[in-house]
Amino acid sequence: MSPLAARIHSALPQTQCTRCAYPDCAAYAQAVADDEAGINQCPPGGAEGIARLAAITGRPALPLNPGNGSEAPRTVAVIDEAWCIGCTLCMPVCPTDAILGSNKRMHTVIEPYCTGCELCVAVCPVDCISLEIVSGDRTGWQAWSQPQADEALQRYGFHRAKAPLEAQAEAVPDDDEAARKRTVIEAALARSRAQRKPG
Repeated sequence: MSPLAARIHSALPQTQCTRCAYPDCAAYAQAVADDEAGINQCPPGGAEGIARLAAITGRPALPLNPGNGSEAPRTVAVIDEAWCIGCTLCMPVCPTDAILGSNKRMHTVIEPYCTGCELCVAVCPVDCISLEIVSGDRTGWQAWSQPQADEALQRYGFHRAKAPLEAQAEAVPDDDEAARKRTVIEAALARSRAQRKPG
């Protein structure tokens, strides 16, 4: 990472939400430093985040790009325990390992570690994850703090460090185990759909 990218990176909220259209905050910071991305692509940072990047880069502050989302209050993920099937699909996508659970067991979110990135919502096959506002009307950096960003970055570092080990463990899947998992998930989905049908 270049020195300019490092300064930009340190000014980002570290939610690792990918709404900037890059895989993480570091990639976005490098793209901004390389003049390949605008300074207005980070919804969690909001207007204050754009002002921070403008000061670092010398570029004019712009309104947040609506194509990347909108500045909003901070949220955390909440798992409906009654609907959770324990499929574990949400766990690897959580950038801060804020989801606790195991295969075929109910999962829960460790709220202080959740950045509200929303990545777990899209992968849940039974739609049991919702987002709850925890910052009232405060948005952007008014809803988030530098200590929270620092902790999120540290947890993301741990998450990335363990990913290659998990990938190696899954590189040679047991065909019977993979088929069993598919069957369990399909059955759970069928039960979930049946329970949710009215009357």
